Amino acid sequence: MGRIDMDGVTKVFGEGGEEVIAVDHFDLTIEDGEFLVLVGPSGCGKSTTLRTIAGLEEVTEGTISIDGEDITDEKPKDRNIAMVFQNYALYPHMTARENMAFGLKMTTDLSDEEVDSRVRDAAGMMGIEGLLENKPGELSGGQQQRVALGRSIVREPKVFLMDEPLSNLDAKLRTTMRTELQDLQQRLETTAVYVTHDQTEAMTMGDRIAILDEGTLQQVGTPLECYQKPNNVFVAGFIGSPGMNFLDVRNENGRLIHESIEYELSDDTATELQQVSADLILGVRPEDIRVISGTTERNRITVQPKVVEPVGDMTYVHFELGGVDMTATVSGDIHVQVDKELDIVFPEERLHVFDQETKEAIKNSRRELLSMPS
Repeated sequence: MGRIDMDGVTKVFGEGGEEVIAVDHFDLTIEDGEFLVLVGPSGCGKSTTLRTIAGLEEVTEGTISIDGEDITDEKPKDRNIAMVFQNYALYPHMTARENMAFGLKMTTDLSDEEVDSRVRDAAGMMGIEGLLENKPGELSGGQQQRVALGRSIVREPKVFLMDEPLSNLDAKLRTTMRTELQDLQQRLETTAVYVTHDQTEAMTMGDRIAILDEGTLQQVGTPLECYQKPNNVFVAGFIGSPGMNFLDVRNENGRLIHESIEYELSDDTATELQQVSADLILGVRPEDIRVISGTTERNRITVQPKVVEPVGDMTYVHFELGGVDMTATVSGDIHVQVDKELDIVFPEERLHVFDQETKEAIKNSRRELLSMPS
């Protein structure tokens, strides 16, 4: 079992002087066996949140419990958690076998035979049986990462905590290790909390993702929920690559008006937005922008591409609309030229609308969350 409950967790640095609120009243339940990803930009509080779970940072306010037991004031060694760091933290003078066994020998009463058995089992699981007598300096980055993971596995913890463990690896190895980590967590059936600033990692790895900004939890949900139904402008802009395009508009008589466009709404959408603020933010994802050829298309917009980036099956088209830089993701089969006019449309069913003042979502895309047939 490894259910984590965080209730009003707050962490303030510099108490008594210039205070910095790193985590602000964080409320979250992480279910037993769940893979939860904490994601956000640098300095948003995600690593501090992880360290409060580990006991490496004292909580200023609030409580943390695992399986209903309050561990807020417990020492790290008494929390039955294992942590994998960005820098692996392997002892350079020890072999892989000794690194993996060290924690067990220091914190348990297991016999040498039991420790060795756990190490061999974990090494087999990580595919490093032939590297156990090697020291870290003789191992590649990926092999060192596997040793660090093996060191955590042998402890058989209730919870795995991982702080950007793949950031030192090259792009190809990161992709491989992402898959291996997910497979490993599912086989171990252990709760995992994973920190990253890379939203691609978050989207591909997490059962759910928790998005933070300036120490405040912005949204929790499945990756698709956060992508398709963002709570606010921050989440909408952070999740997705390239990020969502935004345009300040005014809602007048069924139209969204900007100096460069007048977007005519359908009656249903106009009615939906009738009772909200007149000052809105129009959002559209690059992949939802559609290239058109017919001049009679409703809400047609003509732009001149400034930069065109072919990346194989798709092309990123960068353009300016009313002084705002925007990006469209179009099929790689469409030939787009710089400074040659391109007709596009923002499909109404894919639009997001936010309040200019609060930045909260008023209307999200009408994408449907599809389920696989059983």
